[in-house]
Amino acid sequence: MPIRTNRGRAAVYRKLWGWPLRSPKHLVTTVVGVTVLATTIGVVGPRLLGENGPLAASGGTPGSGQGQAGQSLQPTGGQSQSAAPTGGAIPTSLPPSLPTRLSSPAASPSSAAPDPAALSVAESWGKAWVNHPDGMTNEQWLDQLRPYTTEEYLPVMSSVDIANIPATKVTGSATPTKSHANSMEAALPTDGGTLQLTLVRTAQGWRVARYTKAD
Repeated sequence: MPIRTNRGRAAVYRKLWGWPLRSPKHLVTTVVGVTVLATTIGVVGPRLLGENGPLAASGGTPGSGQGQAGQSLQPTGGQSQSAAPTGGAIPTSLPPSLPTRLSSPAASPSSAAPDPAALSVAESWGKAWVNHPDGMTNEQWLDQLRPYTTEEYLPVMSSVDIANIPATKVTGSATPTKSHANSMEAALPTDGGTLQLTLVRTAQGWRVARYTKAD
């Protein structure tokens, strides 16, 4: 018959807990039973979980607190020292001292005797420059300057309005004012003022690279 009240259940529990104390025989039987049960759990339990339990999977040993993976992640004392930052180390050598003097400027081109060919080109260029009769176009005037002018300076000369050129003839020979091996400055007198010409030596020979009116 099932027990339907709490009072009845309590009576059953008292009988169960009190059974070992009813006689020495009951007590011995209870102790032996508990011992056998504990021994069985101690023997069968590890076999169910594996021979070495969780430590077998990690490869560790009891008491180590970690497996091989944990040991591989643990840095050694030498590794910690080798990883120490060295950015703050003081350099053992100082940079070479800066020069106390400024380097000397590049030497200017040495002077050279005037080249007669350069003076001849200067005079030919001047004669073409003063030759601008009525009816001549700028293109025609530029064409007569082309053989004596550098290619770089021709676009500048193309912007000159020949109607504004006051000179009509060369009145003297070209005179060098500065002369170097590959360049020369020469003065050329005209009836409209003196021209200051700059000539340079090119692969095609001497050519006028610039001109201004000296007066």
